[in-house]
Formats: sequence, structure tokens, C-alpha cells
Amino acid sequence: MSTIAIRVENLSKKYEITVGKYRHDRLGEQISHGLSSLFRSNGRPHTERETFWALKDVSFEVKPAEVIGVIGRNGAGKSTLLKILSRITDPTAGSVEIRGRVASLLEVGTGFHGELTGRENIYLNGAILGMKKAEIDRKFDEIVDFSGVEKFIDTPVKRYSSGMYVRLAFAVAAHLDPEILIVDEVLAVGDAEFQKKCLGKMQDAGRGGRTVLFVSHNMAAMEHLCRKTIVLREGKIVFSGSTKDAIDYYLHSVSSTDHALSSHIIDLSNAAGRPSTCVPLLKRLELYTNDGRPFNGSLKIGAPLKAHIYFHLDEPTSTFDAGVAFDNLHGQRIFTAHSLFQPGRLREERVGDQTFVCNIPSLPLVPGEYKIKVSLDIGQSDVDWVDDATRLTIIKSDYYGTGEVPWNGIVALKHHWYLNQGF
Repeated sequence: MSTIAIRVENLSKKYEITVGKYRHDRLGEQISHGLSSLFRSNGRPHTERETFWALKDVSFEVKPAEVIGVIGRNGAGKSTLLKILSRITDPTAGSVEIRGRVASLLEVGTGFHGELTGRENIYLNGAILGMKKAEIDRKFDEIVDFSGVEKFIDTPVKRYSSGMYVRLAFAVAAHLDPEILIVDEVLAVGDAEFQKKCLGKMQDAGRGGRTVLFVSHNMAAMEHLCRKTIVLREGKIVFSGSTKDAIDYYLHSVSSTDHALSSHIIDLSNAAGRPSTCVPLLKRLELYTNDGRPFNGSLKIGAPLKAHIYFHLDEPTSTFDAGVAFDNLHGQRIFTAHSLFQPGRLREERVGDQTFVCNIPSLPLVPGEYKIKVSLDIGQSDVDWVDDATRLTIIKSDYYGTGEVPWNGIVALKHHWYLNQGF
């Protein structure tokens, strides 16, 4: 048996980005440039090309049956690395050696043909992996049962919600017996029960001798699943070691100053935390505290928080909802406030610019730093979301009125004690 499943040597990936040469800050400059452009041969502004290295001199090895994690901020090069390993894109320089059959689950939408049914896509993906029809037949019922989409298995997958899509995609990738399983953010979509099933399946894959390369922002899942983890930053490996040490390194390197709140108004239009598959319908988030005061980045335990979510609906619809979620720095979901939970919420058709206001009377989180995610659903399907839109710091305060500050757990809840004499 080979001692290496994946060998990456001096891997680099370069992209050429087209940028405009001119920037006009004054109205007069804009008018002048507009008139002068009429006399150019093509009537278009001059552009220049810049070089962007998504990966630069990345080298590592993965042994058979190892479960390896890859973490890093958005834009660190994680997805580019996995696309090269999955042979979706070619490197600019360096080499990749892979020994074994590879199954990949990258972005939602990768690997399935939208016009084909779920059933047809299962057989198509099996054939791409080099499996015979008899092999896929044996696994078919298990795949469908795991995915939970049996009622829609003969429906074209273009009609699936993003959650249904990723459940079936993961079920196919994990059940068709690849030697190497490459997974990118599968836990970002789907409910808690499905996420637990995914983790269990990836654990089984590792125990069964398969190699797993796992990318996620969920640090708790990463620590639970992977013994070794690589940290990427700006296309380079900056740390490689035990998962616990890698997570500590990553969390400390992402300094709180990187997420310091310069304003209570957060622009979501071009936010870095939006997946590339999302339609940018979320426009702005505004946060307020007591008496409508602008949120300054920190709250006392149990303080109120009000969120204004500005978004756009391209087409008339009455089935839309928004959510504000709070995660700790390990990626664990602590609490989700969602308009779907509002009793008696009126459903009326809307189109164009809209604003949802969410009032949280008390946010009883224990002291620490939290990430805020904003999401928009249409037809009960996730259409847009921004992870880590901003940060929230809960500061130590006398929540219980005793001078004692809650020091462990996730939330601080009011409770009462009394003492009886004897048993």
C-alpha cells in the first residue's frame, strides 16, 4: 500500500484580474471623462490587468486514511486548493500527485446536472467515478435514505432547495466508495441532524481507511473530526500541525482589530462572507441597543439588540424570511433569530427594497466574542447569506446582581435557589 495518498509540491495558482484605470472623485472629472470617451475608438474606458495569486508555493503530504482539515479566512485559497485537487481547475505552477479514486463535494451546484433528476445524477456521478451500474445499484437505496430526498428523487435537481441539493450531493460523494473524499463547507447548509450525519459519515470514512480532506469554518466539527489541520492565509500555508494547535493559531491570528466595528451600519452588498453561489440580495445591516442607540461592538450580558436588515426582492413573492444568527469563534451556532418564528407573521406579496426589523429584548450570552450571520430565504430556500458579517463582544457584567460573573457554558439564564432544612 502506498504511504502517500496526496502529495502537493510548490503549488501555485495565478489569476489575471481586469481593473479600470480611472477613478473619478468629482462630478466635473466624471463629466470630462464621459465626454472624452466619446472620441476614443471603442468608446470604452481603458482597463489594466493585475495578477492575483490565490495559492503560492503550497506543499504538503497526506497519508492514506488520514483526515486532514484546512482552515483560513475567506479568500485564503481553501476552495482554490480543493478545486485543483479535484481536477476542476489546473495549477499555474507546481505539481499534485493523487493516488486513489476521488469524490468531491465543493460548492453547492458543483457536480450535478440541473436538468437531470436526482436518480439520474446519482448514476451519472457514479459513472464519473468509474463505477459500474451494478455497484451503484447496490448503494442506491442507502444513498437516497441518507439524503432524505426520496420523495423528489425523480424531480430535476434544478428544482431542489440548496439544502436538498447538498444533502443528495454529500450522500452520493460519501457512499460511492472513493479512496479520497474532498469536502468543502458541507456543514454550511442543512439542519443540525443532517450535519451530525455528515460528521458521522466522514468519521466512518476515516476509520474505514479512506482519506478525507475537510474544509470548514466550524472549528468544533474540525476539532472533532481531524487530527491534523493546515492553516492557509493569503494563499500560503502559515501553520500545519495538530488540529487543536492549528485552531488556536488561527483564532489568535484573526485579531479582534480585524473585525472592529467602525460603524453600526454594515454594508452587505459586497461582503466577503457571502458564498459565490449566492445572489447578493442582502444590502445592509444596522444594529442598535437601548433606546435606539447605535451598537458600538459590545453589549453587557442580557442587554437588548435590535437589527435592521435591508434587502431587495427581484420578483414579487410572499414567501420570504430573514434571519440573524450568532456563532462562537469555533463556528458553533448559539442562537438564531428568524422571522419564520414570529407568531402571526403576515404573508403579503412584496417586491423591490424591503426592511426586516428584529428586536431581541435580551441577549444572555456569556462573555466572549461572537460572529453574526445574516440570511435571506425565499420559498424556504436559502438564497443569500453573509457569514461573519460583523462581530459582537459580550462584556463581563453583574447579570445576576451578586457580583459574580458567569464564567462557563454558552448562555446565562435567570434562575432561583432556595434552601430547605433537612431532607
